[in-house]
Amino acid sequence: MINLTNYHPKIEKVLNNINRVIIGKEEVTTLSLVALLSQGHVLLEDVPGVGKTMLVKTLAKSLDCSFKRIQFTPDLLPSDVTGVSIYNPKEMNFEFRNGPIMGDIVLADEVNRTSPKTQSSLLEAMEEHSVTVDGQTIHLKQPFFVMATQNPIEYEGTYPLPEAQLDRFLIKLKMGYPTEAQELEMLHNISGRHPIEMTEAVMNKEELLDLQQQVAEVFVDKLVQQYIVGLITATRNHPSVYLGVSPRGSIALMRAAKAYAFICARDYVLPDDVKYLAPHVLGHRIILSAEAKFEGVESAKVIEQLLEEIAVPNRKGQFK
Repeated sequence: MINLTNYHPKIEKVLNNINRVIIGKEEVTTLSLVALLSQGHVLLEDVPGVGKTMLVKTLAKSLDCSFKRIQFTPDLLPSDVTGVSIYNPKEMNFEFRNGPIMGDIVLADEVNRTSPKTQSSLLEAMEEHSVTVDGQTIHLKQPFFVMATQNPIEYEGTYPLPEAQLDRFLIKLKMGYPTEAQELEMLHNISGRHPIEMTEAVMNKEELLDLQQQVAEVFVDKLVQQYIVGLITATRNHPSVYLGVSPRGSIALMRAAKAYAFICARDYVLPDDVKYLAPHVLGHRIILSAEAKFEGVESAKVIEQLLEEIAVPNRKGQFK
């Protein structure tokens, strides 16, 4: 991770607020804000009980945003996510009842516990910021941010997310277990009232929307764009990769880099921003060949290798 000596002052308040509740996960918190500020979504993959749900709740509370939770189960229906039209006999018409997807910050908990049909109900909402119910398109209000959690695929009762679904997530993260010192601090903090009960908003929705607009205006030099495209193209030509990163991935990497630069209190993107974010943004977007999987090759190693091989632009406008 790039050493952050300077934060955007408003972002620093949010980070400090969350880090008082989520101990020792500063990088995960920062990357979650990268996705939020770039109007993307996050997939958190890890074993149960490491704080995935608590992170999302704390984020929503810190930003004074409405929080909705969808607990994915094998019997969940698409209408349970998007909403349903119910007949009102008094008014003699159908009334639409909003589903839990109609929220500012939505937790899609254990998204790989449900069937692919229900998983796909998230696609339109995440990509188009709208849902279609009974042939009618309903636009979602801004901000709209989905943070989905999933258990490792090896666990029983899980359904692997299809590639089209994975590609909708800007960033894929893992929480990981805390260290002994961090876990001890966590126990100390919750020995009385839970820290989330004392968490107060340090930003409102209007401020968040304004920051998202500022992020969109962060400058990306053509050489940095060239570097991004070169990295993406290399994933399509790597011998261990069956299916490389799509153009959506290059857009996602640039958007994430702009958000990270903004968090670092800069109005321009550095190549180092791209290098740091590439494993988190691209790792879940490539499909390894059968031979590579058999040999134990991992997506992260492929991205790491490409980052070492692809020339990086320097201050003189040259690649090295």
